[in-house]
Amino acid sequence: MTLTLGFSPCPNDTFIFDALVNHKIDTGGLTFDVVLEDVQTLNKWAIEGKLDFSKISYGVLPLITRQYVVLQSGGALGKGVGPLLISKKPIDRLQEKIQDLTVAIPGENTTAHMLFSLAFPKAVHKKFVLFSDVENEVLSGQVDMGVIIHENRFTYQKRGLVKLIDLGHFWEETTGNPIPLGGIVAKRSLDPSLVNRVDALINLAVAYSFEKYPEISTYIREHAQEMDESVMRQHIDLYVNDFSRRLGIQGEQAVRKLLEVYGQLHPETALREPLVLTGW
Repeated sequence: MTLTLGFSPCPNDTFIFDALVNHKIDTGGLTFDVVLEDVQTLNKWAIEGKLDFSKISYGVLPLITRQYVVLQSGGALGKGVGPLLISKKPIDRLQEKIQDLTVAIPGENTTAHMLFSLAFPKAVHKKFVLFSDVENEVLSGQVDMGVIIHENRFTYQKRGLVKLIDLGHFWEETTGNPIPLGGIVAKRSLDPSLVNRVDALINLAVAYSFEKYPEISTYIREHAQEMDESVMRQHIDLYVNDFSRRLGIQGEQAVRKLLEVYGQLHPETALREPLVLTGW
């Protein structure tokens, strides 16, 4: 059986899925038709119900609960892993000025956007761009600030940019939960036993990659473009952890808290279906 699967080319995702999609573990006859896309594209496709299994930003989860269930394995949660708000220079009295400032955000339906909105509910001038374009938007003066994610967390200072606030730290201080950045979802229309089987295989794939780590596989390197291996490892160390093996009770609580906060920020948008998490 062949199933469609989407995730990003970032090192944390290729680290997680390498052994699964390249059959380094026994998949029991399952194969995967893989698409590598940025997370905002995957979010959009999830809204459209395009793929069987997909990485998504948890920020889009309230919009797709009718079509998808959340897997236990393969996600990105943790502490100290959130997006950063950066600019070319420090900005005094940021909360007071926020209504007059422009900000670049890596996608409308991303968790980064939701965390920014939680910290700065009065911000109105938002420009949604590809995550890799945020720094250039700030450096060129197209916007006053930008929300950065992924590898840009490790490189922004080299480009002369400064951190205004750690949005992940704000979430942790406000809610007391780890940050639910991204998760893996499966179509509700799939047989639950098949979904649980794939979920367990992702868990095995993560374990396989950890057994080989800190070795960086060819699959990870070839999709990381010009990133050097030290940055790849920083990326993996930050975003892949025990929550990537299995959400567990604490991870599930964090996801439910995020949905609660989303409802407070967007009261007009109610969950279309109850949240379902797999239980293999």
